[in-house]
Amino acid sequence: MSVPHFLTLLDLPRADVLGIVARASELKRDPALARSQARKTLGLIFEKSSTRTRVAFEVAMTQLDGASLFLAAKDSQLGRGEPIADTARVLSRMVDCLAIRTFEHAKLEQFASYSKVPVINALSDDFHPCQLLADMQTFSEHRGSIAGRRVAWVGDGNNMCQSYINAATVFDFELLIACPADFAPNSELVAKNSSRVTVMRAPDAAVKDVDLVVTDVWASMGQEDEQAKRRQSFAAYQVTTQLMSLAADNALFMHCLPAHRGEEVSAELIDAADAVIWEEAENRMHSQKALLETLLSS
Repeated sequence: MSVPHFLTLLDLPRADVLGIVARASELKRDPALARSQARKTLGLIFEKSSTRTRVAFEVAMTQLDGASLFLAAKDSQLGRGEPIADTARVLSRMVDCLAIRTFEHAKLEQFASYSKVPVINALSDDFHPCQLLADMQTFSEHRGSIAGRRVAWVGDGNNMCQSYINAATVFDFELLIACPADFAPNSELVAKNSSRVTVMRAPDAAVKDVDLVVTDVWASMGQEDEQAKRRQSFAAYQVTTQLMSLAADNALFMHCLPAHRGEEVSAELIDAADAVIWEEAENRMHSQKALLETLLSS
């Protein structure tokens, strides 16, 4: 029997992904319903800094009666040049699941190919599927099913944008992406999902009458030296209350955080009393708990 991994939203059957989101809301309402994972351990290997992802995984594993073990890459032999295959072979004999936060997505794929236990993408340069579980949970809790709805992505065609492209297929919604020409998502990924995904330049056209508007920082981790250039390129892509006024009357705004107020999002919008981004952040823990429960019980 093959080991189930979660490197993108497409790695698990669609019914399982939808079930994880529904289960997350169920566990949020009543944590006592969680299936105990006592004596099981989650290994966390992070090459990139983290707040929400790490805390969400560790708290989730604690609430499942299990344990977690954190390894920064520089603290392990991976940081000294040990082959990924060797580390995967060893660690997967000791822990029950691994969550890896790294740069190159190919590293995750290689790690998973040698692992005897499930591997979770805790963020790579190409995809961030765990965040999408939380986003879909948040939308569902506030507006019901996202199936058949329209979603606008405004900003960089980064790992979050590309995860939204996958989500459009899994969760059955239309995605409109507004980005500068030099910062578009992967063209092959867009082409594969052309029936649901449209890439354009104008944010106001993308946001018109949509049910959800999403953005992210203009310079992701590892791109800090491009900050000034990117700020100039994305100057017209800030999400403001004025831009949100073009969306549907009850449209939601989401951001995976951390946010740069006054850059990709206005301070007025992110600090609004009815903002759902804080619940979106909390839902990282509930959705990752449901994901862990699914993978550890399979």
